Amino acid sequence: MNNIGWLKIAIICLAIVIAGFFVGNMHKTGKKYDRYVTVKGLSEREVKADLAVWPINITLTGNNLGVLKESIETQSSAVYDFFISQGFDQNDLTRGSTNISDARANLYNSGQRNVEFRYLAKSEFTVRTNDIERLQKALSASLELISKGILIGSKNTWRPIEYIFTGLNELKPSMIEEATKNAREVAEKFAKDSNAEVGNIRIARQGLFSINDRDENTPEIKIVRVVSTIDFQLED
Repeated sequence: MNNIGWLKIAIICLAIVIAGFFVGNMHKTGKKYDRYVTVKGLSEREVKADLAVWPINITLTGNNLGVLKESIETQSSAVYDFFISQGFDQNDLTRGSTNISDARANLYNSGQRNVEFRYLAKSEFTVRTNDIERLQKALSASLELISKGILIGSKNTWRPIEYIFTGLNELKPSMIEEATKNAREVAEKFAKDSNAEVGNIRIARQGLFSINDRDENTPEIKIVRVVSTIDFQLED
């Protein structure tokens, strides 16, 4: 019986030792896991826009609605023919609605009742194309429309032509890879100063992709940018 008692005690002690070992090891491992560095990785690309949208207003004034209607239809057709002559496809061109305002109908601005022209008509016309160079040439050549008495202007005065880059999905994989490599380089410099080595990625947080104009004068050239935040383990 005494031998059995001592055996039980030995087993209990051994169990306590083993449990202590595992608890200590877990604590050590946990401390090791807490050693990490958080860094940011940047990736940028300079790309050319691959889609342009030019919303145009054709503006006319007059006092006779019938004559104004004929004039706006004639000028809309002339603008359409102009862009066709510039090499655009009919699918690139969209004729929008025509809005006519009556100056004498404005009850809150009596001064408008004595203007020379009672009616103001604006007809919308949109050019949407992937041929950026062709559109820029058409923009310069559009002065000939003005010389014919056709008053056209961009609907959005602050941004006459909207330039868009649609190829982001093709860039994402390589840019994320580059941002990750950049982040690791930063982590390695930090680890070197700390006498440590960079281990595996602990947590990775991909930032949002942004697409902005390179500058105000060349909106057709874009800067695509992403910043990723990554936690790297540090090892001895």
